[in-house]
Amino acid sequence: MTGFTFIDLFCGAGGCSLGFIEAGFEGVFAADHDKNAVQTYQLNLGDHVRCIDITDQISLPYADVIVGGPPCQGFSSAGLRRLHDHRNALIRVFAQLVARIKPKAFVFENVEGFLTIENGSLLFDLLDPLIASGYRIHLRKLNAANYGVPQNRKRIVVIGGLGWDPTFPEPTHHAFGAPGVAKAFHHLPPCPTLADALEGLPQPALAPPGEPQGHVAREISLLDRQRIEFLQPGQSMKDLPSSLWHESYRRRAFRRVRDGTPSERRGGAPFGLRRLRADQPAGTITSGALTEFVHPSEHRFLTLRECARIQSFPDQFVFVGSNTACMLQIANAVPPLLSRIIAMSLLRDLQVGRYLEVISQGALISFVPTIADGMSPVLQRVDMMIRNRYALQEQLSLWP
Repeated sequence: MTGFTFIDLFCGAGGCSLGFIEAGFEGVFAADHDKNAVQTYQLNLGDHVRCIDITDQISLPYADVIVGGPPCQGFSSAGLRRLHDHRNALIRVFAQLVARIKPKAFVFENVEGFLTIENGSLLFDLLDPLIASGYRIHLRKLNAANYGVPQNRKRIVVIGGLGWDPTFPEPTHHAFGAPGVAKAFHHLPPCPTLADALEGLPQPALAPPGEPQGHVAREISLLDRQRIEFLQPGQSMKDLPSSLWHESYRRRAFRRVRDGTPSERRGGAPFGLRRLRADQPAGTITSGALTEFVHPSEHRFLTLRECARIQSFPDQFVFVGSNTACMLQIANAVPPLLSRIIAMSLLRDLQVGRYLEVISQGALISFVPTIADGMSPVLQRVDMMIRNRYALQEQLSLWP
């Protein structure tokens, strides 16, 4: 241990905590409301976790760093956007707790939809109290694949230092395998592929618990078998005969184009089913991966353990609960590898005493709202509001 401590709020199964612990931080408190996730955390990472509602008036110990990713279902692009979902208020709760405890630094992680929901107001809920408390903040969208995770996973990461400018970790890998992600960092080695992630796993068991735990091939229906056998690597449900479409997929596909807008201008229909390619990183692991992601060469869906590997969890990390509960824990986690890189960057700053170089005024010191060439109209509006509100003059370019 390095002597530096952290608190993990909305900790889930502990993906973020695992990265910080591996970097040498000591966890002094963690909390989540999901009983299965808390049991998973406790089994793997220690007894400093509590199953509580963060919105209650709780007393927290001091720590050098507070990390957290409030639940994102209220504004995830993978589901319905519920503008007034009570979970969106957890952004304010996180910011208020950091502002009250005043750790040397904080890390916040969330889905990319966090930027634009409610016209960017959730950004203000996060940034205003923290900047007012003296934090100097980087807010950037990143792709986990650029940090060595075998998965194209776009997320918002916010890092702040109390009166000092923290270092935002530089990418370590070149991403590829999804639209737009391969345009930068060509000087870096390519990110690991799905084949790299799954290397060394035996054939999955036919019944739990599997070896390693969760490596179990679930039974599939005759109809799903027909669908899976039809798909080639890289193909999805849109490549199937319409007679093999899921009914839910059919409804969503037609709903997307009901106003007459060509599907290619709306991103097309959702994937529904998708056979992954072994020579590319996986797509974003979601809670539906066990029924949507097909193995690249075998006629079956991915196993829980394969999904955990794609999220960079080690094989000895054991998940508690039903398949559905375990999959939710895996999907919602910060990839431990990404967390470890962030933690190591913060640790270097702390060890050299950068936090002692106190700057009196809080500020948003960098804002990178997209890793693509352009912005949607709503993101353009949010970008302008952020730059005007926090006096950001220049667009930071990170994508050579």
